[in-house]
Amino acid sequence: MAANITGLTTVYRKEKNKERKKTGGDLNSVRANLLLYVMFLPGMILTFLFSYLPMFGIIIAFKKVNLRDGILSSPWIGFKNFEMVLKNSNAWISIRNTVAYNAVFIITGLIFSVALAIALSILKNKLSSKVYQTIYIMPHFLSMVIVAYLVFAFLNMESGFINKSVLPIIFGEGAQKINWYAESGMWPYILFIVRTWKTVGYGSIVYLAAIAGIDMGMYEAAKIDGANLWQQILNITLPSLKTIMTIMTIMNVGHIFSADFGLFYNVPMNSGALYPTTLVINTYVYNVMTAAGTASTGMASAAAMLQSVLGFVLVIVTNAIVRKVDESSALF
Repeated sequence: MAANITGLTTVYRKEKNKERKKTGGDLNSVRANLLLYVMFLPGMILTFLFSYLPMFGIIIAFKKVNLRDGILSSPWIGFKNFEMVLKNSNAWISIRNTVAYNAVFIITGLIFSVALAIALSILKNKLSSKVYQTIYIMPHFLSMVIVAYLVFAFLNMESGFINKSVLPIIFGEGAQKINWYAESGMWPYILFIVRTWKTVGYGSIVYLAAIAGIDMGMYEAAKIDGANLWQQILNITLPSLKTIMTIMTIMNVGHIFSADFGLFYNVPMNSGALYPTTLVINTYVYNVMTAAGTASTGMASAAAMLQSVLGFVLVIVTNAIVRKVDESSALF
């Protein structure tokens, strides 16, 4: 048996060598696909410049950076920058808020994005579907500065729409105005609404594309068997989206220690009274840097490094768990 396998392997190698000689080898293959390599080159260069080359800056996390001396000549201080990140009491508030918000955003974002994609896909009028899709996606392209002022137009104590129009209707003309930018209790809900409004439409695109790739024959067969719309969604659409939903969730878990700086800084106007519910790692580090100047550049680098390492570990762990449960749904 072993001799037969060895003989077959030898024959296979000889045939491959003959085929390679006929085609001119790997060099001719490169020449034949030269245009594809040229198309690939800009992406490779940009990836190297913006993803790999900046990794040199990791050393800033272990130095007390002095702009006069430069990065390389600045003194090494070991893990002191990491200690500064974690020692402050506000650091733990920011970590708690970051993880809690992102956990909610991952779950609700997945549910709302999939629901919106399914809703758009079942519209019979394709023109209406395109119009609605455009309307839902548009908020994604608005700057957070613009969004912040839109929110301010609703929540401004003196002339905001809520205080001036909504509260008098509900509680009468003598309704007491609420200083939204000094009351932290409502801001988790406000930030959730703003974030959902801004991101769900764009997040639904990938699921809408996945739904478009589902074999329509499956739906036709389900209709013949008497399945209604809800049964078709439960038994065809959602199972078909399971893999892409899992992969997107794994990727989002990698960002659970990172936060949208614009959402948590611009929308609450960086109000100190709101820190218990709006302070996240990114805004915390920025505020410390603003107060301490360039001396805290190393602290910002240390925080970014912690976010990246923890995110990487979470992706690996989450993917390993998914692979144990359903190998076909794992990211790698």
